[in-house]
Amino acid sequence: MRSHSALLSALVERWRPETHTFHLPVGEVTVTLEDVSYILGFSINGEAVTGRSDSSHQFLVENCIACFGREPGPQDHVLGKVNLACVRRCRDIEPCDTQESVERYVRAYIFCVLRTVVFPDKSITSLNSKFLPLLRDFHRISRYSWGQPIWHTYTDHCVVLHDTTVKRWTAH
Repeated sequence: MRSHSALLSALVERWRPETHTFHLPVGEVTVTLEDVSYILGFSINGEAVTGRSDSSHQFLVENCIACFGREPGPQDHVLGKVNLACVRRCRDIEPCDTQESVERYVRAYIFCVLRTVVFPDKSITSLNSKFLPLLRDFHRISRYSWGQPIWHTYTDHCVVLHDTTVKRWTAH
């Protein structure tokens, strides 16, 4: 991101949250769902990304074992959220020498991407366990429309906050 900080800063300065557009010398432009798909490689067609809210310990443990092959420790979750450090540890110790091991690695990687790209929020260390069931069936993961929640997050909620974002982007 360091080499693109000037471009990102210029875009942030030209963002108009009231119209969800960038005001450029050539006119107004906006980010479309197709742009999200092209830039990030996420599908925009497919099943809706949904999840049931269940903050029970049993739900979290069962889904962590199914997705990552390990039960999270007491420090690895709080109030139905899984700490990313736990997921990264699971990912990093996978030997990737069997199909099952590769699938666990990929699930852990995708869970981290969900937290940082698809569902960003103020909690930088954890993600709600309600998304774990979406990762259980490995062959179904690609059938979800992951691009739609990203587009919704960045357009409807105007995540691009001028001062904070400029500082964060130029610091990298």
